Amino acid sequence: MEVCRLLVSVGCFAYFIPLTATYRLPGLMVRRARQSGSCGENEYPNGNICCLNCESGTSLKSACTTSGQKGTCEECALGTFTEHDNHLTKCVDCAKCGPDQEVAEPCTNTQNTKCRCKAGRFCNPDEACEVCRKCLTCKSDERTVRNCTSTSDTVCKKIHPKTETSSDATVIASIVVVAVVLLVAGVIFAIYKKKYGCRGPSGASPKVPQTDYGRNGSIPLISVSLQEEEELPTLIPVNGEQSLRSCFEFFEELDVDFHKKFFRRLEFTDNAIKSKEGLPYDDRIHELLNSWVEREGKKASLNELLRVLVDLNQRRTAEKIMKVLDNGQYYTESKDIL
Repeated sequence: MEVCRLLVSVGCFAYFIPLTATYRLPGLMVRRARQSGSCGENEYPNGNICCLNCESGTSLKSACTTSGQKGTCEECALGTFTEHDNHLTKCVDCAKCGPDQEVAEPCTNTQNTKCRCKAGRFCNPDEACEVCRKCLTCKSDERTVRNCTSTSDTVCKKIHPKTETSSDATVIASIVVVAVVLLVAGVIFAIYKKKYGCRGPSGASPKVPQTDYGRNGSIPLISVSLQEEEELPTLIPVNGEQSLRSCFEFFEELDVDFHKKFFRRLEFTDNAIKSKEGLPYDDRIHELLNSWVEREGKKASLNELLRVLVDLNQRRTAEKIMKVLDNGQYYTESKDIL
């Protein structure tokens, strides 16, 4: 009987052992995981718990007390930095550039100082850049292919000198060409001088053009074309303003391309000229000239209109107008009525 009770007790105890182990296993596994330090990528172990790292630019002042939380972090002081998330208790001191370097980018609380070699020196970035080397200077028989930078040396290329034979040949050829040209020019000049002398190819002195004069010694404008170097004679109206207005029809021959330039010289604005563009070309000329006469009053004269034409290199038009002045409305200062 006692044996049976013992067997029952042992069986019950054997049943409760795995049951107890099953309920206690998760806690046991967590403690073992924390003790072995298997925290997340952005975590660090603090006793039996895992704390989140501090951000870059800060360092750990005190760890967290609750798993999965961040402890107390403080910003890096001036001259120190942390470049990545961390649980360092102190920020890293910023680097100082060497005597042969200069600061390319200053240190911040998230980035170390970036240095580069000073002008005239370089350091290959693929090598340990402890000392900046002096840049190469190309020799007199070399040319610079690439200038020195802070990360690469000067690249030089040998200059191949020209052969003396080709250089001498070029100089001799140039001298021969110049000599031949001068010789030919001299021969041509000698032949010309021997044949024509100083009188030119015609063999006679140049003729001076003759001018026919009118009865009273005035220049007859209708029969003689004025030379460009001569000044236009002054015209005097017979009937004042009426004589001037009777000549407006002759300005209808004004070149369209010089239309705006002509009236600008008469001090018309572009708006005033444009306001007449809706009229036929002939009416446009008359309207603007009438406006000019009304504005100028007694100062308005045909001589002024002809002078503007000459200033615009339209002398032929001015001469043409003077030639057709056969209506007896104008005369010159010598009293010849046109």
